[in-house]
Amino acid sequence: MIKKTKFKDLTVCVNRPHKDYRGYLKELLKEKNIRKKFVFSILSFSKKNVVRGLHIQTKESQGKYVSVLKGKIFDVAVDLRKNSKTFGKHYSCILSEKNSKSIYIPPGFAHGFLTLGKENYVLYSCTQYRNSKFEKSIRFNDKNLKIKWPSINPIISNKDKKAMSFTEYKNKNL
Repeated sequence: MIKKTKFKDLTVCVNRPHKDYRGYLKELLKEKNIRKKFVFSILSFSKKNVVRGLHIQTKESQGKYVSVLKGKIFDVAVDLRKNSKTFGKHYSCILSEKNSKSIYIPPGFAHGFLTLGKENYVLYSCTQYRNSKFEKSIRFNDKNLKIKWPSINPIISNKDKKAMSFTEYKNKNL
């Protein structure tokens, strides 16, 4: 089932697991539902209380289909499309193995998440290949974005500790 959001092209997908005595089978991604071609996938593992993001690729921007294979995350997408009526606003939701939700984040959004489970395996399917020359990070806790993260003291990479502010991002005209 596809749920639209107030953000153009950002959708939440509720995947229905087919359960029996052996376990379950769950379809995660149907390109015909999203109407996008995904060229590669990434799997990340994080322990509890890790923030990854907010990341964006400024050129060759990626659409991302994000699913949690094990664990639980607080997922955030920030609209950085300059001509969008939701520019600078964010969408957040909980994705988990149990709730079977996935999210499609269109190109032009910064993306990040906070891990809430003890062990968290997150699968991203991307519409463009990764290009490190165009990767940028915006501070996950930038006050101008007004994101209410469910953790006060998360574990953050050195790269994300050096992330630019939202104002710096806007002023760089990326």
